[in-house]
Amino acid sequence: MSEPTDKTAPPAPSDPVRLIARKTAWGPMEIIFWLAALASVFFLPKSYLLLNDIAILALFALSLDLLLGYAGILSLGHAAFFGLGAYAAGLFSIHVSAEPVTGLLVAGVAAGILGFLSSFLVLRGSDLTRLMITLGVALMLLEAANQWRSLTGGADGLSGMVMDPILGMFAFDLWGKTAYIYSLTTLFILFVIARRLVNAPFGLSLKAVKGNWTRATTVGVAGNRRLVAIYTIAAVYAGIAGGLLAQTSQFVSLDVLAFQRSADGLLVLVIGGTGYLYGGLIGAIIFKLMHDTIAALTPQYWLFWLGLVLVVIVMVGRDRIFAGPQFVVAWIGAHLKALTGRGER
Repeated sequence: MSEPTDKTAPPAPSDPVRLIARKTAWGPMEIIFWLAALASVFFLPKSYLLLNDIAILALFALSLDLLLGYAGILSLGHAAFFGLGAYAAGLFSIHVSAEPVTGLLVAGVAAGILGFLSSFLVLRGSDLTRLMITLGVALMLLEAANQWRSLTGGADGLSGMVMDPILGMFAFDLWGKTAYIYSLTTLFILFVIARRLVNAPFGLSLKAVKGNWTRATTVGVAGNRRLVAIYTIAAVYAGIAGGLLAQTSQFVSLDVLAFQRSADGLLVLVIGGTGYLYGGLIGAIIFKLMHDTIAALTPQYWLFWLGLVLVVIVMVGRDRIFAGPQFVVAWIGAHLKALTGRGER
């Protein structure tokens, strides 16, 4: 007689379908996180502009996390895709159509093409070479945008955008409510896609390539193709983030291509962590709130205090600093699971 099967036992390593299904299941804390983001639309009406900035920065950091956290590619010039997306969305709205969703797709496609073409350069060389290549691409675009004044406006910036209502129904307002809902919805949709992607066999193979290139390629993983694909996808995400900034602010300046933009993305990941997608989102919230608070207290020295906080995070360790909040989150999650289990019984 065969022994009864324990359905509550974790799936065996030989059952990849159940393992992937288990990894893609939404946890209670994830649901609470997104419900809190939705609740902010109703309970924080005076902070729409700040919340919109957080959503755009979170999307930009999410794209960088796909690159760094899952492929191990460190980029100093990720602003190249962000800036190209911003200019593409701005120029499309001025010269072709002011429909926002179509402009966002144009921004993503433009950045994706640049990402695909430059990915073959990134594949050549080591980490240091990749840093220089990504930085060089961003600097070239910055100089091109500065010199091509007839198209981009140069140092004066690109202005004159008047966006149509989203899907013909939701007009942008002065308080930024529509802009924030638009950015938050875009962030959520792209997050769900990214979450699905990294938990699929494609994402797992990326982790294998990042962990040990030789071993992964030996068992048949096409490492170069994986890196080209994730680099292009990350570029599309960054381009859409830039398109959101252009459409919601209706202005594009040269700083969208500056090194500072790329550095902000990396700082967000330093704060929030890499390799689990929520690092970019949580880091963007902390970074923006910290930036606004410190800048309000000491407008002249906010960079000093911001830098000091980052040094403390690096020296002490993010895990130690966030050990307390993580314990609280784990405690709440465990109790929610217990309550859910009681409800099922």
